[in-house]
Amino acid sequence: MARIHAHRRGKSHSSRPTTLRTATWVTYSPEEVATLVVRLAKEGLSASEIGLRLRDEYSIPLVKPILGKSIGQVLKENNLLPKSPEDLDRLLERAKRLQEHLKANPPDRKNVRSLELLEAKIHRLSKYYKKNGLLPTDWKYSTVVAQLA
Repeated sequence: MARIHAHRRGKSHSSRPTTLRTATWVTYSPEEVATLVVRLAKEGLSASEIGLRLRDEYSIPLVKPILGKSIGQVLKENNLLPKSPEDLDRLLERAKRLQEHLKANPPDRKNVRSLELLEAKIHRLSKYYKKNGLLPTDWKYSTVVAQLA
């Protein structure tokens, strides 16, 4: 899949398992996987970090074929879902770092443009999450592009 604002592919080049059946080497029961997910969430890991830890340390390539539901659904059932979605939080952190960089380096015009693109992603994603009820309708991201340009 191509990136939104550039004509190139993503960085990782990783691919998901081709089949949605449970892998033959997985010896965990669905109850054990669910308790692992809950325990890792209580340690403070996000949903994507839980998936990576399950893949790397416990040899569980996908949770959904085993449990019949995703990691996010398991977290929601146990009231461990964060207040705001993880991908939106990551974009907000990137925007904050980029704003700090631009305060220190005002002539950096290329990164002013990348901040504009990043804020456009934030607005699109927040509109989607507001529509689906994952963000409150009065949530607003304030832009600072006008101050920097």
